Amino acid sequence: MAEVAALRILWGQRLRRDRWQLAIWVLGIGALALFSATAIQQTYGEDSSRAEILQVAIATPAILMLRGLARGASIGAFTFFQIFSFLALLAGMMSTFLAVRHSRAEEESGSAELIASTPAGRLTPAAATLLHGTAANVLVALAVFAGFTAAGLDPGGALVAGAATGAVGLAFLGVGLLMAQLMGTSRGANGSSAALVVLAYVLRGIGDATGTPDAGGTVMTAGPASWFSPIGWGQQTFAFTGDRWWPLLLPLALAAVSLGAAWVLLERRDSGASVWGALPGRVAARPGLNSPFALALRLQTGSIIGWSLGGLAGGLLAGSLGSAIAAVDLADSSATAVLRAIIQSQGASLTQIMISVLFSIVGVLAAACGLQAVLRLRQEEAAGTAELLLAAPVSRIRWLTGYLALGTASVVLVMFLAGLGAWASLASSSDTSMDVWAVWETAAAQLPAALIYLAVPALVFVLWPRATIGLGWALLAAGVVLGIFGGMVGLNQDIRNMSPFSHTPVPNGTTTDWSGAWWMLAIAVLTGAVAVVVMRQRETGTA
Repeated sequence: MAEVAALRILWGQRLRRDRWQLAIWVLGIGALALFSATAIQQTYGEDSSRAEILQVAIATPAILMLRGLARGASIGAFTFFQIFSFLALLAGMMSTFLAVRHSRAEEESGSAELIASTPAGRLTPAAATLLHGTAANVLVALAVFAGFTAAGLDPGGALVAGAATGAVGLAFLGVGLLMAQLMGTSRGANGSSAALVVLAYVLRGIGDATGTPDAGGTVMTAGPASWFSPIGWGQQTFAFTGDRWWPLLLPLALAAVSLGAAWVLLERRDSGASVWGALPGRVAARPGLNSPFALALRLQTGSIIGWSLGGLAGGLLAGSLGSAIAAVDLADSSATAVLRAIIQSQGASLTQIMISVLFSIVGVLAAACGLQAVLRLRQEEAAGTAELLLAAPVSRIRWLTGYLALGTASVVLVMFLAGLGAWASLASSSDTSMDVWAVWETAAAQLPAALIYLAVPALVFVLWPRATIGLGWALLAAGVVLGIFGGMVGLNQDIRNMSPFSHTPVPNGTTTDWSGAWWMLAIAVLTGAVAVVVMRQRETGTA
């Protein structure tokens, strides 16, 4: 009875702590399902238009990598093709962050050791986290089901789609708890877990892109790579067409194996220890660590490398579209007609359009990379290490500007590598519809919006430190939903204009409108300057 009471108390504590974050995740995923299904019905109401889009997607592998597995032109199957991979990606991210927050992060803060000294012990908190994560994914499944059903889709297919989303989330809940046992820091556990979620998305994309289409060009059988991805397993349910339940056994089995391994490791290791411990550091710091910027770079090197590799991969993928589009032009006349219509309406080559779309995703990576520099400021302050640093001959302004300079440099680096990857891919292909200068223009166009997500959170950090992490990620998530997915879910243009990503220029020659970029750059510089000035008057602390 004592263990049951402790479990109930710890679960209640997790619910109270995560009430706002969990509400945002669940309602956001459900709203994305609802708005996407509604917008798709309004935009692609005819079977013929959906069939044309599917033919273009199947003929262009890069589109399949970003969307999903085509399983027919019915409205339910088309909606599942368009949005499921994004829903599963969000469920996976939510689950890994939740798992690490209530395991490795609590060990870092010391609260896990305090709880372990009570009758709850070390295993009951882990059981509470498992219960909490399972309940969160059940809510996500119900939210997706409710969103699709409210949009008028078949309830049976909506139930399968919701269950698939929740099952993928459960799989990554187990992965997150396992990585919390393996990694020595919450930052490392979060980074490795998120990387595995992204890897699952990429493997699913590779499998979809390398699959086998049917004769009609609207149904694709996934390639082998999809079977190594929990998101790919979710797609194999064929919601709204086959409504298969057995593929959900695969993510549930992964969850069970990961949880079992995490449980065994938790029982055998010491509190605060990890399977992969940190290497011993130097007795004395290197001469290069003689400034706040250098220290920030040392602390952020791992995450900057990760985001930069993501930018390079995005650039390589974007540049490789040239040869794929050329293949479409030769292979499918109906797809060619659709592609030509897109080119005429946009006033740019299809290669330019596709690279702009993919670079908008890379721009989000750059924004996240810059945002993490500010979040690191808050983490250092909350842990008390900032006060130790500021006790040396280092001013608060110098400390802040060091991180702002690093954030700016990292944003530029991510987009530079994206441009380099796209240029290298185009140079190795036969596509000549986009010159080198236009590639670099497209990469540079993403910088102002990304810098907004460095400057605004920096001001939040100065004025309202406790809200820095939550509000920083919330602002970025809102910007992505409104600016990048807003059109897909049918949001009003006035609402979409609230996102900086909506004002990113799309270079198409001499007619490119750069006014939005200049305004955003001015806002970012002014906001950063205000944060630096106000920081002079602000006290530091752990609150």
